[in-house]
Amino acid sequence: MPASATKSLRVAVLADSDTRWKWGALTARRLTPADAEVRLDGYLLRGRATPTARQLQEVGVRADSLSEVTGVEFLHAMSREPYDVLVLALVGGGVQAMLHGLRSAWGTGRRPVVVTGYVGVVYEKLTDGLLLRHGADLVLANSRHDADRFRAVYEGVGADAGAVTEVALPFLGGAPYTGEHEPYTVVFAAQPSVPDNRRDRTYLLDRLIRHARTHPEREVLLKLRSKPGEHTTHIEELPYQKLAQGKDVPANFRLVYGHMGEVLDRTDLLVTISSTAALEALHRRVPTVVLTDLGVREALGNHHFTGSGCLASWDQLDAGHRPAPDEEWVARQGVAAGEGSYDSCFSAARERIAELLDRADGLPPLTPYYTAETAPGYLPGILARHHLGPDGVPLPGAPTADRAPGPVRQIVRRAARGAYRHGVQRVAPVIRRMGEL
Repeated sequence: MPASATKSLRVAVLADSDTRWKWGALTARRLTPADAEVRLDGYLLRGRATPTARQLQEVGVRADSLSEVTGVEFLHAMSREPYDVLVLALVGGGVQAMLHGLRSAWGTGRRPVVVTGYVGVVYEKLTDGLLLRHGADLVLANSRHDADRFRAVYEGVGADAGAVTEVALPFLGGAPYTGEHEPYTVVFAAQPSVPDNRRDRTYLLDRLIRHARTHPEREVLLKLRSKPGEHTTHIEELPYQKLAQGKDVPANFRLVYGHMGEVLDRTDLLVTISSTAALEALHRRVPTVVLTDLGVREALGNHHFTGSGCLASWDQLDAGHRPAPDEEWVARQGVAAGEGSYDSCFSAARERIAELLDRADGLPPLTPYYTAETAPGYLPGILARHHLGPDGVPLPGAPTADRAPGPVRQIVRRAARGAYRHGVQRVAPVIRRMGEL
């Protein structure tokens, strides 16, 4: 009997960072019927951004099992375990590699419905990222705006656009904003890689501190994504914690961590460059500002908010400006939905999955757009980075899941990951600065 009929589903999520684990696990929950018995197994792809225990706890999403794997180990697991739905919450190259690896591992046999998508705002590498995700049964678009763009890209290269499915960001929710708190609280949502240089990040920090001094009656919070040494979806070479060391800050200025939803519970004004936190805030009707101080530029991602009514500068905020979001814009972004309508955003995806699960003849093999014929100079390199050959088969000597790693192997893995992070956060920036001399 099909899984959709028995109301019992086995779901797997493969993620490569804390934010993608959050997106993937919450998406899996949204895509399964509320009355279904669901077993959720999480797999964390081993790499520079593999989330720490603290990050996983902060995300707050629980799974029935959670294990750290290499790409090849994951493929071995998928060839053994009979899942109904698989969510690939990875960077584009990782999705493409897994699609080819899974096609090889599953062949023409039974396989789950494969789902992928994006964690938040898609403001760069639209075509590249989409074509790397092509081949999944569902490619989720977080808004009507994104769905239209996704279909245009696929149709423009002659690829099947049928997998594009409109949903919404899975982590929207929380109580709507009802009025000012005591004290009035301003939150700056920091991003790991935007902006990407010391001058601009120091400028933003100094302006936030100045705002706290200008408004001593307000509480001003710098919401941080990770602690030094931890990685997120994007590399953070210049953590605000380090930039703030030694600065004279007023008593009403604080650095905070924690779940974004809990921080928004006490927020009266959310300020950011282009963080997905802006969409979370807009969904809850929290006043939101996307800064223009560093320009409105594609490199910053704040160009995505053109037309939102949220663009403003620190000078305007210091003077008491309150943003008024454009209702038509927020509606096209899948946020600020009317009461009771948010959950319906996932109905089409749930129905599509149920239809695929109920197919009497099973699902056909995965068919990514990129193949040895369409991208012979691009695809092999992507696959090789995940220890896969051009046909998606693991290369000789690739790590396997035949046995659990022993204590020594675990220590070596932790040490290697720590060395990699140290190189990225400490050594690489120094080398780049020397090259600019």
